[in-house]
Amino acid sequence: MSSSFTLSAPIIDYLAEVNQAEHPALTACRAETASHPKAMMQISAEQGAFMSFLIRQMDARLAVEVGVFTGYSALVTALALRQNAGPGGKLFALDISEEFTDLAKTYWHQAGVENTIDLRIAPAGDSLTALANEGYEGKIDFMFVDADKPGYLDYYEKGLKLLRTGGVMLFDNVLWSGTVADPSDQSIETIALRELAAHAKEDPRVRAVMVAIGDGLLLVTKV
Repeated sequence: MSSSFTLSAPIIDYLAEVNQAEHPALTACRAETASHPKAMMQISAEQGAFMSFLIRQMDARLAVEVGVFTGYSALVTALALRQNAGPGGKLFALDISEEFTDLAKTYWHQAGVENTIDLRIAPAGDSLTALANEGYEGKIDFMFVDADKPGYLDYYEKGLKLLRTGGVMLFDNVLWSGTVADPSDQSIETIALRELAAHAKEDPRVRAVMVAIGDGLLLVTKV
């Protein structure tokens, strides 16, 4: 089961104990995904707790997720949006896999948030452009990106257009299990993550910070 890297098992258990209890559908989603061959694509429970706290604190109403997998992070977001806005909350969930998202729908239904989630199966860059054309430019409160790393800069730029002033984007896996700090690693994914970090640091349109939650999160706020 996915967890923040470098954390010991007792610390992970302690975090689960002291954080708010998961919704049963979240627990079920994590348990089933743990046996999936690509289980490490799912965020950890402690990262989910952090995201939920952030969304609630922002009083977010409109959100976008790029990369859904089996639906855990989307469910975290949708539950927080529902608490903030009731039926007025909306998450645009973008993915290219019907196989994974069909499983995700099971848990969304269990939690009663399927009407909060607008699932779009298409290349994420196209879907982000479509949202801008539909009138969401400058209106999105929160965006979470956990998808193909070479696409991160494109999602950053298109997401920034959608984000309202004060809105937040989170990019997952930005530490890439520590390989970003290894100069000998010149893989496409690692280079893309380094480029994203450097771009956000120098971008006058945002404030950015990277933290070691999960596999590393880059938080970007539009100013």
